[in-house]
Amino acid sequence: MSEKQHIALPLKYRPMTFADVVGQEHVVRTLTNAISSGRIANAYLFIGPRGIGKTTLSRIFAKALNCLHPGEDNPGTEPCGHCTNCEEIASSRSLDVIELDAASHNKVEDVRPIIEAVAFKPATSKYKIFIIDECHMLTNSAWNALLKTLEEPPPYVRFVFATTEGDKVLSTIVSRCQRFDLRRIQTNDIVSRLKHICGNEGIEAEEDALLAIARGAEGGMRDALSSLDQLISFKGLKVTEQDALGVFGLVSRSELEALARSILTGDTAGILSAIDAFDSSGKNMRRLAAELLTHFRNIVVVQALGDKTTCLEATEDQIRSLAEQAKIADASRVFRVCDELSGLDEKLRYSLNVRTILEMALIRASRIASTATIEELMRQVRELRGKANVSASASREANAAPAAPMVKAAPVAPAAPVAPTKPTTPSARTADTERAKILDDEFLNKIITTIPGSQLADIK
Repeated sequence: MSEKQHIALPLKYRPMTFADVVGQEHVVRTLTNAISSGRIANAYLFIGPRGIGKTTLSRIFAKALNCLHPGEDNPGTEPCGHCTNCEEIASSRSLDVIELDAASHNKVEDVRPIIEAVAFKPATSKYKIFIIDECHMLTNSAWNALLKTLEEPPPYVRFVFATTEGDKVLSTIVSRCQRFDLRRIQTNDIVSRLKHICGNEGIEAEEDALLAIARGAEGGMRDALSSLDQLISFKGLKVTEQDALGVFGLVSRSELEALARSILTGDTAGILSAIDAFDSSGKNMRRLAAELLTHFRNIVVVQALGDKTTCLEATEDQIRSLAEQAKIADASRVFRVCDELSGLDEKLRYSLNVRTILEMALIRASRIASTATIEELMRQVRELRGKANVSASASREANAAPAAPMVKAAPVAPAAPVAPTKPTTPSARTADTERAKILDDEFLNKIITTIPGSQLADIK
């Protein structure tokens, strides 16, 4: 009895149409408009990190150009997926859509067959399309060999290039292509896609487990699907957050938020206890440092733009927690914490004692978060001085003598000449200055006495 062959989730749920593509709406809209209007460029260049759909979009675009029966819902732009051309392109058997992996075929001898094949018209399709993956691996000689063909190809030839490192592609090549920069897929979009797949596969997965998978994927849908496939093999049809955290070495959302709160409140004991628990359970310390930096960055965003902004890649529960922690410390302190954490990844990469360096960095960050800045001290001085000025004005008005009632004065004899008033002496002005200085010293003493000695030492 033959067993049913398992198909990996990244292959089984690979997008087949433009409508299935997640997180790349700007590219999809441009390509569909180009197809519907007939404005097809000679060459296209897709740039972006791994696992976000560069090769997938290239194949969908090729199917849309050569489909024999375009979709009815969006005429002329969506491939039907059932005609001969669509099936052959999807299975990499088409004679008119040729794919080349430049990572292993990057010399002039490897691109010469493309130059020769350009002279022949497509066999059964409208266009002959060449898809070159990881094109930045091509040598300069190979690019120069393709240059003339790329600039003036026959009307039935189109090129599609895909790369993870667009900066390494020659500028002369980029200038001859329509460039598309694909972005990392947002965490919420990955979670929604994983929910859909789990529903189709009959998998019962906690939302926090899917969130942990999406966090570990770092914006790549393919990595997220591979992780989900691995987790299903490990746990079966029921997946929990602890399973995902244990397999991938991640820290739960609640634990990450608790550690951030300890940093904001200056709780050194809480920081050391959390790091000890993470280290004992085998958590990835470099990933922890990166996620802490992202968390404090989100706090800065909430403090600046509010919790309704679209600049956050977070769930509703995460945004609610971020809004609560944004009220604990001043924005300038949180910014300094981000500055402290930004260089931590480089230190951990080459260190043999990762735990100690992480502990010391987080303790320094906690002192930063709980220490008053110079700006805060000056603001308090100005506030106290303003209150003192108001009090002094009220006191002078209360102590002023009441004005005498106006009566009709009797005529009097001319008065004798009045002696000139004595000018204010320097000693009097010095006394006023000393009183103002004493007042300012009282303001500063009131502030300094409210700051713990350890924090005051940090300010000095």
